[in-house]
Amino acid sequence: MAETTTIPEEAPAKPSKKALMAGIVLAVAGAGAGFYLTSSGLILGTTPAHQETPELHTDEAPAVVFVAMEPLTVSLPRSSSSKHLRFRASFEVPNQHQSEVETIMPRIIDVLNGYLRALEVTDIEDPAALTRLRSQMLRRAQVVAGPERINDLLIMEFVLN
Repeated sequence: MAETTTIPEEAPAKPSKKALMAGIVLAVAGAGAGFYLTSSGLILGTTPAHQETPELHTDEAPAVVFVAMEPLTVSLPRSSSSKHLRFRASFEVPNQHQSEVETIMPRIIDVLNGYLRALEVTDIEDPAALTRLRSQMLRRAQVVAGPERINDLLIMEFVLN
């Protein structure tokens, strides 16, 4: 009879993991180098992140004054859990415009009072509402006062009761 010889088949060789590991190491090194070049300002022309910022404390007093506003009490609709909103603020004003802003303060209070009364209860009770309301009220006060007369609005009291 004819003898058949069986040749054992060799299992295919496993690919080497050296190439995979080298690729991972090069990717991490490239990402680190890209981060360093971008944050140091060598690429894209940005200022370095580690560069010292100018000192905020100076010997000179800032050229601003704070003009206080009378407290406002706004009635809320019956559907809300709160009945009133008590609001008090101050305006950061350049020294040279203090008297002008104090003169038109009744007009500013009127505009802010109208804005607060027009709000929905959900607008006031939202946790992120204070930042949005502050920017809206600052913009309205700046429109009433005129250009560059009011720098900022500082909320001193915002109470729902």
